[in-house]
Amino acid sequence: MTPAIARARRLVVKIGSALLVDRATGLRADWLRGLAEDVAAMKARKADVVLVSSGSIALGRAVLGLPDGALTLEQSQAAAAVGQIRLARAYEEVLAPHGITTAQILVTLEDTEDRRRYLNSRATLQTLLGLGAVPIVNENDTVATDEIRFGDNDRLAAQIAVTVGADQLVLLSDVDGFYSANPKQDATARRFDLIEDITPEIEAMAGDPVSGLSKGGMKTKLLAARTAVRGGCSMAITEGSVLRPLRALEDGAPCTWFLAQGDPQVARKRWIAAMKEKGMIRIDAGAEAALRQGRSLLPAGVVAVSGSFGRGDPVAILGAGGDALGKGLARYTAAEAQAIAGRRSAEIEAVLGYPGRAALVHRDDMVL
Repeated sequence: MTPAIARARRLVVKIGSALLVDRATGLRADWLRGLAEDVAAMKARKADVVLVSSGSIALGRAVLGLPDGALTLEQSQAAAAVGQIRLARAYEEVLAPHGITTAQILVTLEDTEDRRRYLNSRATLQTLLGLGAVPIVNENDTVATDEIRFGDNDRLAAQIAVTVGADQLVLLSDVDGFYSANPKQDATARRFDLIEDITPEIEAMAGDPVSGLSKGGMKTKLLAARTAVRGGCSMAITEGSVLRPLRALEDGAPCTWFLAQGDPQVARKRWIAAMKEKGMIRIDAGAEAALRQGRSLLPAGVVAVSGSFGRGDPVAILGAGGDALGKGLARYTAAEAQAIAGRRSAEIEAVLGYPGRAALVHRDDMVL
């Protein structure tokens, strides 16, 4: 079945700088207010929404009076530092009248590649969504250098979609979908309404960014689609300059949907199951029963810990009889887990000397 934005349970929307900022006039306030109406409509349907937004450098360079053309790394980071404040304030001002609380999340590529940082980011985002807030996510351009950059917010948006378990991702772009060739150069180019499998033929149509033949950044969008669909998230590319872009998509605006490969939760469980464990946690009969009921693993139910693992590392979970129950991502190091084994969650701070998370392995990070 072709995805429909009206059915989204958790939606991530990527917004490019060109949609948000006009170089001559600055922030496109009317467009941003229209987007806020779309977000409010999605929230009214009980859908969670995350916005991945560019625009901080574009806003900041104007304020600082930086010249047109390429900026040095230091100039870009200075512009981002100034512009990010204005970007966050702009979103807060348009969403607040709808009763929507906004939050700012700044990340780098390292934050998603390092498991400890990944789990921290995931926990923060999940908590914000659970509280009804709309996170505004952007790359942390003030500190990111080339070796720790996503490089584009298409890839960042796909990674965020997988991190929060979104079922739909929408890339608001300057093109209305994925074409067989560059439609500006080839009158016979056709747009795909639905792509169920990213084949080598589809990849070839995206062009080669190294040679400069990429069609409007389509290569990066295809990389984003691959990440999203493997994580159980369908992705749409659609033209975003209209005043109500999400409503336009819902009303049938031209687009290309990339079909998800399964459910976000199933995809995440499959990812965890494929990891090689770095330690073992043995639990008692009560904790085993709780896990089978879909609950998290608390320190109180742990009877033994072995191996050498850090926060975010995969660990095997054994039942009271020593049989393998499953696998999960630890929220504590091996040493910390040994120290709090058998303790109630309220005792963790007293034992470790600092506060910690209630669960040793959260149910969302566990597969049985």
